[in-house]
Amino acid sequence: KLPLKCIILAAGASKRLGQHKALLVKDEGPLIRWLVNRLEAQGINPIIVTRQELMIDIALACPERTVIVNPDPDAGRTGTIRCGIVHINSEKEKVKPYRLLMVPVDRPGFSDETLSKLIHEERCCVPAKDGRGGHPIMLMPKDVEEIMVEENPDRPLNELVNPIHLQVDDKHLHLNLDQQIDVDKWLSD
Repeated sequence: KLPLKCIILAAGASKRLGQHKALLVKDEGPLIRWLVNRLEAQGINPIIVTRQELMIDIALACPERTVIVNPDPDAGRTGTIRCGIVHINSEKEKVKPYRLLMVPVDRPGFSDETLSKLIHEERCCVPAKDGRGGHPIMLMPKDVEEIMVEENPDRPLNELVNPIHLQVDDKHLHLNLDQQIDVDKWLSD
């Protein structure tokens, strides 16, 4: 079984929402800590990739985690993913090949059961409901390589990888924290 690495993507500008998603408060702590706790409960040690202005707040919220900065988070859709992969590939104790679980901070609607199902997969996959894929996404070594060799940093991930859909019944799988109504729905559960 291939080793598992994990990146939490938290470098978005949150322009539509008007406040930083990673710092939204849930259960008396920031969303980023809530996500890290859920991942750690499954034995996953995530790397958090963020933007410069969030670095200190995220590092304080998750002091024992590796937090890295995407120096140009607005340059392209896959740039933050690439920053995380570069960091993983530069670690002293190189682990190659590896599976990569990619968790966007603004897509927290997956259940712990779904997370458990994903981390045991050995293929590129996403949880899916109602015919639509969701998050997080499990990437395989060839997917990681495809992201790294892509020359257009603005090319969407769904054009680079082709995950299979794992059917789940998560009520909020497609929740995207882009607007206050989405945040209110997430906080009400």
